Amino acid sequence: MNIVNTVSRLLLAATFLISGFVVAEVPRYTDPYQMISTVADHAFSRLAEEKDNIQQNPEILRTLVHDELLPYIDVRYAAFRVIGNHIRNTTEEERDAFVAAFQEYMISTYAGTFTLYRDQRVIIEPGQDVGNRRVATVRTRVIDPGKPDINIEFKLIRHRDSEYWQVFDMVAEGISLLDSKRAELGGMIRQQGLARVTELLQERAKQPIELSEPEE
Repeated sequence: MNIVNTVSRLLLAATFLISGFVVAEVPRYTDPYQMISTVADHAFSRLAEEKDNIQQNPEILRTLVHDELLPYIDVRYAAFRVIGNHIRNTTEEERDAFVAAFQEYMISTYAGTFTLYRDQRVIIEPGQDVGNRRVATVRTRVIDPGKPDINIEFKLIRHRDSEYWQVFDMVAEGISLLDSKRAELGGMIRQQGLARVTELLQERAKQPIELSEPEE
């Protein structure tokens, strides 16, 4: 597994934190650095607490992702970025269905990445004053003994009608996850239509979560 795939699967879930669908009252953050640090700590702590149960039933990871990460991800914004210019040829109903399917697909993806967590250390850069900026970048490093450090950047947005931050992208060693998904799905949306890609994501989201074996 190359470094990009490792990052996309491991740290994605570790701290890639995103959602426009807030289903319960959760703490909100006006400081993007505090948000990344706090949410990551909570996710890792719960992962450790649930370790034995997860070994018996990996599907628990879906609940973990839904509870700990999803409220801090702007799924709708990210999904619309993936649709890109094709959005002009879609209906509101098609867009809403795609966002819902994209959310379930990402939950499934992030749940799978948690199966690769092996107590790697994550260092988050010191907080900085973001002023009135609407987009911020929080840089982190993943330290895995015996392997090169991995540089991760989390892209966050603060919409004009809100003072709170949400994640919308992760850049691993210079490669944007959002751009990768747009490249993967953009052609399919153009050729097959948004409704068909929505069905595909729904099918992918139903795949069972399987525990991963440690890499040699």
